Amino acid sequence: MFTQGQLIFAACFFVAFVVAMIYAYRKDIVMHRQFYKGNYKILLGFLLFIGLLFVIKIYLKH
Repeated sequence: MFTQGQLIFAACFFVAFVVAMIYAYRKDIVMHRQFYKGNYKILLGFLLFIGLLFVIKIYLKH
């Protein structure tokens, strides 16, 4: 499906992307704490909404 070169490139790109994201987050961690307090509530609400959609889908399927 993929060549060995494509897989190596994808792995290298993924590692570089993760390292860059960690570096960027660590650099801005003070700002994130100041401006994004309580954002876990939004994430929790979003996950509950998605879960509710799955429950409704399963319930209406039967």
